[in-house]
Amino acid sequence: MQLGISTASLFTRFNTEDAIKFLNQNGVKTAEVFLESYCEYNKKFGKLVNKNRGDTKVHSIHTLTTQFEPQLYSVNERAKADSFNLLKGTAQAAKEMGAKYYTFHGTARLKKNSAPLDHDRVGKITQEIIDTIAPYGLTLAYENVHWCNYNYLGFFEEMRKRTTGLKATLDIKQARSSNLSPFDLIKEMGSDIVTVHLSDILDNGKMCLPGKGITDFEQLFRALYDKGFNGAMLIEAYSGDYGKNEELFESLDYISNLAEKIFK
Repeated sequence: MQLGISTASLFTRFNTEDAIKFLNQNGVKTAEVFLESYCEYNKKFGKLVNKNRGDTKVHSIHTLTTQFEPQLYSVNERAKADSFNLLKGTAQAAKEMGAKYYTFHGTARLKKNSAPLDHDRVGKITQEIIDTIAPYGLTLAYENVHWCNYNYLGFFEEMRKRTTGLKATLDIKQARSSNLSPFDLIKEMGSDIVTVHLSDILDNGKMCLPGKGITDFEQLFRALYDKGFNGAMLIEAYSGDYGKNEELFESLDYISNLAEKIFK
């Protein structure tokens, strides 16, 4: 089991290549790299991140969802083809920095009248995505997100039935936003969880860094341990959730000390 920080926590504070360097300079052993825009979805940028990461291991990559992931499922073949080209570039970047997993949102379901998902169609295209990134040593890990495909219990199980090689990313802040219990999600995802995004919340509902709020991380970690979890738990916060950058490392120390007692 690995512990670390997502560069998404430094979004708007550093550019991606500088964020990974900053994490490495502060002794962070594991990271998720949040790719922020089109100029980063390519092999050249992956090499830059690889150069800057030092001895920090890049566990996974993440992209800015609305830029091309929804169009991977488009009924417009031209839009779909362009998006798959961007997906290949992203996979090339991931390979260069040594990432093994792609934290994935999929379609943005923003319309209030969104029709129920066609699980057969979504599953078929999800398998195309899995097959496209596999040659780059990359595995797809669908994330629960309140405004995307996985915003209800049962989605992952439906995709599991229709795909081969799919994994999962558990995000506890997104579970809160979807009014889902993270423990129900853990039950559904089971041994397929490879990445966990950690955050915390104050009693007034404001998000904060792990260890600053009311989340029972011991209970969460024990539930993951009971499922045999052996992936990466990464702090993923919004830049407005904390003050000084150094607070990230204080939070990581808190998580590390607690995890050490449970993941023996």
